[in-house]
Amino acid sequence: MSALPVYRWRLAPEGLATFRQLRALGLRPGGQPVVAQLERPRRRRGPLVAYLYRVDLACPVRPMTPAKRAALAKANAARQVCPECGREAGYRIPPSLGMCTLCAYPDTTTVAAG
Repeated sequence: MSALPVYRWRLAPEGLATFRQLRALGLRPGGQPVVAQLERPRRRRGPLVAYLYRVDLACPVRPMTPAKRAALAKANAARQVCPECGREAGYRIPPSLGMCTLCAYPDTTTVAAG
């Protein structure tokens, strides 16, 4: 049993927000503990759970540094290079394929005459 108060979906009191709601406000939990729990019932499975934080104790999001921005750009660019053919795909390579779609499905690139 949880010691946290549990609220139903859309019935949380004012002043509490989920992590995503804090992000939309430009805030972060800032090390504060979870104060409540939000549950959304589902038919055939257990309820979806979201943790709630106090908005008044939230801290502003740290600004992106130039070094972090450069590292993210480099990582995103690396995810667009196909490991099979080495070409830049122009999109993020799907992890399920592990290669660009031209390498994964080579026979679908030619149109059958018929």
